[in-house]
Amino acid sequence: MEITNVLTEMAKSLATLALKGTATVIHSKIESVKLEKNAEKIRTTYDEIVNQLLSEREEAIRLAQAYKEELDKVQISDEDISHLHNTVKSILEILKKLVPDLDGLEFFEEMKGLISVDVLKTMQLLGFNYKAAIGEPLTKFCAESIEHFSSSVKKKNINKNKR
Repeated sequence: MEITNVLTEMAKSLATLALKGTATVIHSKIESVKLEKNAEKIRTTYDEIVNQLLSEREEAIRLAQAYKEELDKVQISDEDISHLHNTVKSILEILKKLVPDLDGLEFFEEMKGLISVDVLKTMQLLGFNYKAAIGEPLTKFCAESIEHFSSSVKKKNINKNKR
């Protein structure tokens, strides 16, 4: 599910929770219990109130955690960005040594410039999802590079064995 759909569903749940009017309902129940003489009915009513409050608290916590999880999917710390930049730099250096004539290497070399604290923070503020935009293509690129390297090695081995 796309992030905006997830956030929309959570917003609907939060709105429903907020519109329940828990305080008004509980206040009404407490007022009605004040006139009640039956101890069992009083206890049952208070149990219902406590259970309703606990249930709504759990729902509010669940929604808050879900919002945090969605936020964590698109936010990255300055330290993580620096680490990411250094890692991408190292990966590109390794790929250059392994497969110097690999197509698209220049593109990813240029992409490395986009992985800086200032650029990514600014882009995040504008709604940029760096994991989808950078992480997914980089994953695909690495997978293709490994496949290319692996098939090159296999071809060389086959040619050696034919001799």
